[in-house]
Amino acid sequence: MGRRLGAPLRRFVLRPLLTVAALVYFLIDAVALEAVRPLAAWIGRQRFAERLAARIRRLGPYPTLALFVIPLVILEPLKPVGLYLMGTGHALQGALLLGGVELVKVTLVERLFHIGKDKLLTIPAFAWCYVRVVRWLAWLTALPPWQAAKRVVGRVVGRVRAAIRPALAVIRGWARSLRSHLRAVLKKG
Repeated sequence: MGRRLGAPLRRFVLRPLLTVAALVYFLIDAVALEAVRPLAAWIGRQRFAERLAARIRRLGPYPTLALFVIPLVILEPLKPVGLYLMGTGHALQGALLLGGVELVKVTLVERLFHIGKDKLLTIPAFAWCYVRVVRWLAWLTALPPWQAAKRVVGRVVGRVRAAIRPALAVIRGWARSLRSHLRAVLKKG
């Protein structure tokens, strides 16, 4: 009796709940990725990041795996802490923690994955997991709720970018001015 009841329970209750939870989780990650992608690209173009990437490329598959997994193990558990803070009346601290964790995770883990992907895929267990995760994500992102959420997020991100564009132009101007001033001071000194 228990076995006959367990399969429908998993199929009709647990699977949809886990799918919705995963959908929300990956949607949050996708929004964070879109928001920080320009910053991550800028960091990746910096000289220190290029030198670090060259060092990582010289590592073997298992040290590369450790570099990839360690930030995930450290950062992922901090997300529920941020949600807890938000739920207990510390919305700003929780949002800052979540934002900081996402920023570091997306910039660091995504960059590490792209740098070491070829080596990571030489590890049989990693390759096996990677293929399944990619298939599952393809299925998940093909779902109509994901597509609808993606359109909404795209519009919101577009509006946010348009709203902050003038502020970014001012900040870039300040940065150029400061850089010019620093160069002039360094030439004199």
